[in-house]
Order: sequence, then C-alpha cells, then structure tokens
Amino acid sequence: MYINKIFSILEQTHQSTMLELLKDHTPFQQVVATLLSSRTKDLTTIPIVLELFKKYKTPQDFLQIKEEELYGIGFYKVKTKNIHKLSKIIIKKFNNKVPSTFEQLISLPGVGRKTANCVLAYTFGISAIAVDVHVHRISNRLGWVNTNIPEETEEELKKVVDKKNWNKINKLFVSHGQTTCFPIKPNCKDCKISSFCEFVTKK
Repeated sequence: MYINKIFSILEQTHQSTMLELLKDHTPFQQVVATLLSSRTKDLTTIPIVLELFKKYKTPQDFLQIKEEELYGIGFYKVKTKNIHKLSKIIIKKFNNKVPSTFEQLISLPGVGRKTANCVLAYTFGISAIAVDVHVHRISNRLGWVNTNIPEETEEELKKVVDKKNWNKINKLFVSHGQTTCFPIKPNCKDCKISSFCEFVTKK
C-alpha cells in the first residue's frame, strides 16, 4: 500500500492543522479547541478560539465562558455547557491537569474517541489515530481500509500502519482533505498521491 511513501509525499505539501497552530497553548486550551472544532470547520473555529484564549486560559477561567462568545461554532449552546462541566471535573477530579489516558479523556463531557485521540497525539505526543471525516474518507479512497464508520476505520488503520506513524495520519490527512481530497469533486488531477489511490484507479 506504499504507506510510508504516501506519508513522505504528503509531508512535502502539508499545511498546519488547527491543533498544530495551537501547539503553544495550554493542554486545557487545546482540549477546548478540539471540543469546539467538532462539526465545525477549522476556518470558523480558529479565529474564535484564538480570541477566547486571550481571555480564558485555565479551567477556572473557562467556568465564566458565555454562550454568546461561542456564537458561530456548531452546537455552541451544548458545547458551552460541556466546557463548564469539563472545567469543573478537571479542577476537582484531576487537580487542574488534563488527563493523559484515553479512558480518562473519554470520561469527560463532550470528549469522544476522536477528541480524545487528538489530545493524546497533538497535546501529549502519545501514539493515537484520531479519525475525523478526512481520515475516514481518505483512508477508504486509498484502499487502506474498507469501512463504514470512523470507529471501524480507527481499528483497521491500527492493523496496517506502524504505531510509530499513527500520529502522522490525522495531521497529514486533514491537511490533504482540506486542500485536495475534497468530499465532492476531489482534485485528483493535481493530487500528488493519485498514483497510489484506488479511488483514482477505479474511476
């Protein structure tokens, strides 16, 4: 499947993802950003969180966040409540520190598998495969997996990609999905990895 070759090519055209751009912010801010980015485009999320992070830095700070400050983010009312709950739990249960295990992370309000794996990979540098719409779509188009839901994609990718490379998947595929491998009318003509792609060869 030429996995390492594909990673090498994508690294040459890679554009920083949202969480790479936020790498200098606190672990808690990165958790909040990941939570807010769910079902919302990065182009929408990034300017909003950068403005928020000027004012809110600690879990105690985020207890004060208001719904209207998240306007523009998808499901902003639910996410505001989750941030309040999340902040309280981090303060009381985890002594103001973001937990660094998958089990602890998914126990937090608003944190599912993708968010937990993003935090592990981007915030803590722990090997994890965060499957969002881009990772799910591109993995299937390349023929690395044949799956219907992200949870299946995560498990199947673990079987074919060396663990040392798990953290490359999200950042490289998100970038490629945002710039080239679109959901509708992907730009296969200019795609640098089209020669390795089953989606292209089957067309």
